[in-house]
Formats: sequence, structure tokens, C-alpha cells
Amino acid sequence: MPRSPSNRNIPPLEAESLRRLALRYVERYATTEARLARYLERKVHERGWAGDDPPSIDPLVAQMAGLGYVNDRQFAEMRAAALVRRGYGRRRIDADLRFAGIGDDDLAAAAPSDDDEAREAALVFARRKRIGPFGKDALDPIARRRAVAAMVRAGHPLDIIKEILTVRE
Repeated sequence: MPRSPSNRNIPPLEAESLRRLALRYVERYATTEARLARYLERKVHERGWAGDDPPSIDPLVAQMAGLGYVNDRQFAEMRAAALVRRGYGRRRIDADLRFAGIGDDDLAAAAPSDDDEAREAALVFARRKRIGPFGKDALDPIARRRAVAAMVRAGHPLDIIKEILTVRE
């Protein structure tokens, strides 16, 4: 495997050193199986592989999951809750979790599904960004477009956005 020029003095990875890297990573970070696999693949690419056979990353990731060091559902629930507290909507949360490698089953269990929770998250976002009822002045057309765009990027549905932005008008 190719090695980067900056890592010439670091020996190539072996099965045990790859396992130690995996343990160290799950010890330091809340992660998903997909993120752990990407990390290990990157390390093998950077440092090279000492064995004749290709590295067995998937079984190592499965072992970490079997030991409970990696739990995709728990990660998804924690990450979704954190994003809701920051004011993000369902679409943004879904995109974030999919990027982290969360599957459909865990995704459905983690993301907010209730309208009241979605409305509350949108209000948190509006308060944080000082738009709608939390802004200083009434929105002119340009500021209104910017506020709508920000809330759409945050993953909120248009009906909730319109409801929040018309409170002040």
C-alpha cells in the first residue's frame, strides 16, 4: 500500500497495531461502525500494511460493535438529541446521521418525529439566529428570504418556517 512521505519512519501496520488503533479510537470518540472503518482504512493507507494478506477491517469493526464499544443506534440517538437542542430540523438531522454512516433502522429510531418537537427545535433555531419573533425589527423582503433560507438549511419544513416568521409581522 502507498505510504505518505511524512510517515517514512513509522513502521507499517500489523493486525495487532491495527487493533490497538481501533481501541484507541473508540476509547476517545463516540463513533459509528462506518466511521471506525473509514478511520482504519485511512490509517492503513497512510502507514501501509506489513502482512501479505489484506487487512481485515470489517471483522475488527464487527468485533468492536460486538463488545459494545461501537453502537450505531446509541450514537444516532445522542447525535440527534444534540442537534435538536441546537435547533436543527429533521432533514438536517437525517443528513448528518446518514453522513456518519447510520442505517435506515437506526435513523428512524433516532430522529424527531413529532410536530411539537419539530416546532420547538425551529423556535430554538430562530432564537439562536435572532430571526422571526426573536429579531429586533420586522423583516424586510431580503431579510425574510435570508431567514427562510437559513431555516431551510437547518432542515425545518416550510409550514413551520412560515408560522414562526409570521408571528412578528
